[in-house]
Amino acid sequence: MVTVLTAGHINWDVTLRVDQFPEPDGEVAIRSRQQSGGGSAANVAVACSALEVDTGLIGSVGDDDTGLLARRELEDAAVDIDGVRIVEDAETAVKYIVVDDAGEVALLGNDGVNEAVGPEDLNPERIDAADHVHLTSQRPDTAGRLAQLASESDATVSVDPGRRLAERDYSTALEHADIIFLTDREAESVLESSYPASTYNDRLVVIKYGGDGAEIHSPGGSIRHPGFDIDPVDTTGAGDAFAAGFIATSLGTDDLEAVLEFANACGALAASAEGARITPTAATVEAFLEEQTLE
Repeated sequence: MVTVLTAGHINWDVTLRVDQFPEPDGEVAIRSRQQSGGGSAANVAVACSALEVDTGLIGSVGDDDTGLLARRELEDAAVDIDGVRIVEDAETAVKYIVVDDAGEVALLGNDGVNEAVGPEDLNPERIDAADHVHLTSQRPDTAGRLAQLASESDATVSVDPGRRLAERDYSTALEHADIIFLTDREAESVLESSYPASTYNDRLVVIKYGGDGAEIHSPGGSIRHPGFDIDPVDTTGAGDAFAAGFIATSLGTDDLEAVLEFANACGALAASAEGARITPTAATVEAFLEEQTLE
């Protein structure tokens, strides 16, 4: 039985570190090339598992070699993949992540079959068994149905709609969400007005500011954490690590200040290392926080 169920994209990531982003007709040097599993839902699942939370995943991959590699990585991370659909004669989504020396990121990729799960493919029993359901970028109709099923089973729901928010209608999923994760840019389109006047003023709205930390808006007030002073190496997946830290910690405490600090620490640790799937353990995060208090 899983405690947290994540749903959304499962990708295979190829990370290219370059000295700078190329100009049109230009050429840049590739400093390193790495491959690993990716996709926001998969990243959050692996990070939650590293934080000792029993985690399952709903998503889809092809029956190609990269799909097999992605599934093996998830299994090795102790993520329950019974909800992962394998699509025959199809390609797993591959994302090429280009990272410059400043840690800034650009993405290239094909969608593959990372959105092959429709509402009709969902198993209500799997959703009913979870305490918390976390929804990332995926088909809006699937996200909406997942959120409805989770709410009916009294599971809490979080939604992190991602970069394609402006192109897709996630209103049903957001309507059932207890926690909404947004970047500052996404907040402008979702909230439409400042938090107290927002449609979502009866739940937690978590706004991420990258290197400048994050803020929680709740019916009881707002809390801001400035983040941590680090030298970013690769910001890919830092938001997923943040979400995992937030979810894992909030399952055990109502202290939102502690939850926000822990989540920011997870994001900072992810941004301090190469790769989209950095999975700090609870002990690693606590050690990092202790170091910060000593400085």
